[in-house]
Amino acid sequence: MKKMTELESMLRAIDHRGYPAYKSLAGSYDFTDFILSIDHVQGDPFASPSRLSIYVNRRRAGFPEEYLDLPYKRTALADYVLRAFGRAVSRFSFQAGGSGKSGLIGISRPGQEVLVRSACEFTKTDLLVRFEVGFPAAGRTVLAGELAKILFDYLPKCVRSSLYYRALPAKEVQDAVWLSEDQHYIRGQLQTLGLAAFVADGAVLPRESGVSDRPMKQAVPFLAPESLAVTLQLPHRGALRGMGIRRGITLIAGGGYHGKSTLLKALERGVYDHIAGDGREYVITDDTAVKLRAEDGRKITAVDISLFINDLPGGTDTRRFSTLDASGSTSQAAAIIESLEAGSRLFLIDEDTSATNFMVRDALMQQVVAKNKEPITPFLERARDLYEKAGISTILVVGSCGSYFYIADTVLQMDCYRTLDITSAVADILRARGPETFRADGFALPDASRILPLTGTVNRQGASSVPTQTSYAGRSGRADAGANSYGRSGRGADVGGSYGRPGREHGASHEHAKVKTLGKTSFSIDRETVDLRYVEQLVDSEQTAALSYLLRYAKEHYGASRLSLKALVDELEKRIASEGLAAVCDSPYPPVDLALPRRQEIFACFNRY
Repeated sequence: MKKMTELESMLRAIDHRGYPAYKSLAGSYDFTDFILSIDHVQGDPFASPSRLSIYVNRRRAGFPEEYLDLPYKRTALADYVLRAFGRAVSRFSFQAGGSGKSGLIGISRPGQEVLVRSACEFTKTDLLVRFEVGFPAAGRTVLAGELAKILFDYLPKCVRSSLYYRALPAKEVQDAVWLSEDQHYIRGQLQTLGLAAFVADGAVLPRESGVSDRPMKQAVPFLAPESLAVTLQLPHRGALRGMGIRRGITLIAGGGYHGKSTLLKALERGVYDHIAGDGREYVITDDTAVKLRAEDGRKITAVDISLFINDLPGGTDTRRFSTLDASGSTSQAAAIIESLEAGSRLFLIDEDTSATNFMVRDALMQQVVAKNKEPITPFLERARDLYEKAGISTILVVGSCGSYFYIADTVLQMDCYRTLDITSAVADILRARGPETFRADGFALPDASRILPLTGTVNRQGASSVPTQTSYAGRSGRADAGANSYGRSGRGADVGGSYGRPGREHGASHEHAKVKTLGKTSFSIDRETVDLRYVEQLVDSEQTAALSYLLRYAKEHYGASRLSLKALVDELEKRIASEGLAAVCDSPYPPVDLALPRRQEIFACFNRY
């Protein structure tokens, strides 16, 4: 490791030389109170900024060890420190002059959720912060004096004001960690009390606008109906009253614009912890919950959807269903089976974004079209068995389909953003109407050991070639991608497959596939786009970026393996747990902007590739 003074000398030596001279600065430098690592130097002032890291010894940083003894506490503390460092560097970004991105100091900008991020983490020995700097230039001429301002003036000030416990408000740091402990306690209580979710009194569920995730000002605060009220004794906050949504089937009914979808959206985001002041800090949902919806046009590979769809025209085998262009019903059926495979215990569904023919068939329709002529077994007829035989709860927003009242355990009504428990009133109405049965025969969960191909090729004319390893354990045969799309013709262009390279397990050396994040909703790997726009519990583009690296890592390390998708995701999660999120990047200078997606979103990503 070099001394800070050596870096000063090197900067003076390259001043006003060509921009490539900056490459000589790569390396680590001892700044006494911290270590500065210049990990990667950009090629020119208009390219992606250079990547830098700062290491502060944990003992020197001085954060209390009781704040770092458990993973969720470390995550909460790293999130707080990252936000503090971000505020500090924002004062100095672009204060140094130059062309293009000269003077930029860029760092991850977290939203309302608390996530594991590559930008800031506590290792066993250090507090590590990763960020970007635009190395200054006039045209393509080095401006060493401007970079010296950043490295020797701006950054040390930021480090001293945000990466040392003594410089931060001790009460705020404590509150961030204590909030995470309270949230973790509630998650544990969900299982103990048989709850699918908890919504605290006083929670602010509406958001500021459709494009803002901040809480709405002057919104109606949440208040639990007395019949569903639960009071929890939290480790730090103490007694907290709120609504406990019991496991089973829960309906959220009510008129339009009264808050049904707002409550569901809050529950959907409740799989993550939130920062203080968000309004949803104490909206806690089973962390395996998955928001399900119809997704016309998505790719499906070898999914057993026979629980919901059978006897398709032409004799297509729905136990190994594949298509490049799914219909609404087949996509929703596949999403349920894929979510079961990912270990989900709770489904969140909004009638508005579901395929009507997948959700229900009314009595008149059943009279007109005989049951043996309809391939779809609606979700209405499977939801009860999913809970009673598989332990999968459902929270469903309904606005027009009354049949679901017959199978519900709990019925909530949203009335001007106030929550009412109308379960007893609905039961009285149903008794007056007489009994109805909504349960289909032949309930059997599919095998959960599906092997998903991560190698293969794409024919640019539209046909996808899928290797014969696409199968369920104990079954063989090739999936006919594109042909069995249930009433649709295969589209295929730029969907699925991969430009296979030899896997690392064979010791081959090769160039990494190129990955590029396209916002929160998609990414490309080489020339193929993975569309995640309807994976609604992705909350940050940094999660999407992480998914692109996870997919690339899986392709290059496990592409030729016979691991099931479940076993593959297990391996990826083990690696991240032991070595950190940056481990899946296979790079000496990992990106500064990755956030950990949940297991459910990893499955969703791989299933759409």
